[in-house]
Amino acid sequence: MNTAAIRREVMQTLEKSMKAWTDKYLRPIEDNWQPADLLPESTSDTFFDEVKEIQALCGEMEHDLFITLIGDTITEEALPTYESWLMGMSGVDQGNPIGWTQWVRSWTAEENRHGDLLNQYLYLSGRVDMRQMQVSTQYLIADGFDIQTGNDPYRNFVYTSFQELATNISHRRVASLSKKTGNHRLAKICGVIAADEARHASAYSAFVKDIFKLDPIEMMLAFEDMMRKKIVMPAHFMRQSGQKPGELYADFSDAAQRAGVYTTHDYIDILSDLLKDWNLENLRGLNDKAERARDYLLNLPGRLQRIAERITIAEASFQFNWIKY
Repeated sequence: MNTAAIRREVMQTLEKSMKAWTDKYLRPIEDNWQPADLLPESTSDTFFDEVKEIQALCGEMEHDLFITLIGDTITEEALPTYESWLMGMSGVDQGNPIGWTQWVRSWTAEENRHGDLLNQYLYLSGRVDMRQMQVSTQYLIADGFDIQTGNDPYRNFVYTSFQELATNISHRRVASLSKKTGNHRLAKICGVIAADEARHASAYSAFVKDIFKLDPIEMMLAFEDMMRKKIVMPAHFMRQSGQKPGELYADFSDAAQRAGVYTTHDYIDILSDLLKDWNLENLRGLNDKAERARDYLLNLPGRLQRIAERITIAEASFQFNWIKY
């Protein structure tokens, strides 16, 4: 049996547990939070007072933190790209309404609330040039992304495991920093989004853990390949009016690092957490090539740490057109 056929067989085996995974890692729609639960009610007598409070608190937010919040919103709003990418994985039968198709659609439905909530909050903030933000969002969806996974579920699940942990960190940090300045509404908004991302990360990590049991050699090689390529963020093609795809991302990333929302050290910590969660050190049944891949992966956090110590973050100089200065 060739590699592609084995992958399809593994995906079919995992699919048998899909209902249990969906029940464990996703929430019933009727019980889930919705954006309306966390935003001012437009028919309420207190609506305008609440909006004024949002605008006052957002007006006081540190520049890099606010830029990061906007960039995170744009990233969440590019959800159509992420759903179409997962639907294209080998082993996903779009004609089957259950199994992997059910997972991707239900995951997408949960994720859709994130962009809706953040977008509406930023609209109320009075500090954002919504048209320019919407232009960047449309560009990001139109440009797509290139995360170098192809349609391989093994590489895709390494990516989603990593990326969901990264978004959890980013939203959680914005929540923490907002709470310190008294912006409790934004702290709660980012906190509930971060909790969703943590559940989703646990799900994708569980998928990988089971693949390691069924096909350890190929899963190890896929993991190594993704880390050699480096995990790029889904917004790596981010741009604003007049720019080429990806031209804005470095400035956005620098802002996130200056704000302490997502840093190079977080990237290393996520890798270390996945190495532990997938128990790489104690895996059995590997051939020589997979053993070498494991050695590379186990040594990678230390290597990246040495590189990170030499990295300097650029000072703020770029003017984003998303924000009203």
